[in-house]
Amino acid sequence: MTTKIFAHRGASMLAPENTMDSFELAYQMGAEGIETDVHLTKDKVPILIHDETINRTTNGYGYVKDYTFAQLQSLDAGSWFAKKYSGASLISLEEFLLWAKPKPFYLNIELKNNKIDYKHLETIVYEMLNHFEILDRTIISTFNAKSLQRMKKLNQQVDKALLTSKNYRNLIKRAIELDVNAVHIKYSTLKTKLVERANQENIAIRVYTVNKPIQMIRCFARGCHGIFTDIPDRGLKYRKLYQNNYLGEST
Repeated sequence: MTTKIFAHRGASMLAPENTMDSFELAYQMGAEGIETDVHLTKDKVPILIHDETINRTTNGYGYVKDYTFAQLQSLDAGSWFAKKYSGASLISLEEFLLWAKPKPFYLNIELKNNKIDYKHLETIVYEMLNHFEILDRTIISTFNAKSLQRMKKLNQQVDKALLTSKNYRNLIKRAIELDVNAVHIKYSTLKTKLVERANQENIAIRVYTVNKPIQMIRCFARGCHGIFTDIPDRGLKYRKLYQNNYLGEST
């Protein structure tokens, strides 16, 4: 089993997160998956942004839910990161999927509904993924257990992942109860026994956010199914080094 390299909000250490610049760079680097975050606008358009507010990554102020998509798209979502990205815009899930559909990588769509539980977010996202015929290479993740249950009602077969930042003692038991395919954990909570228990139940373990080489190597050695990194080319580089060293030692 090869640990897959997911670009966290795109190549977000090198370009403004959740923008086409960041996604395109991740694709050019060879990322095997792209992770992004979905909120709903005032007019119910799924939009890619991490925070509930637009304060940190745009030149606007306030909550995503209080603006229409057209209003949000007119904001500058790149200048905060670097001058050369001035004028970069927020994009819709539809625009992202149009770009992603012909490309071979996996998608991880995080539903950002743990603080604001957007009504019908699951249905809107699911129907769009189904329309683009991209469900077979998409993982839906969220911190919100109720959201996972709602997604299950829409489609029992879609890959679902429970996101958690806590070190739960019975995390795999909880994952089984929620009938999810994967658990996405914070790097600091990665334990060998957790991975072993997950493997016994055929549940994937993916780890966020892994940027340091030593952390990457540890994830590869533990047999994690995937890592989320802001620097996907580094992840690919160190996975290759790990594989070469491991093969060299075993011959």
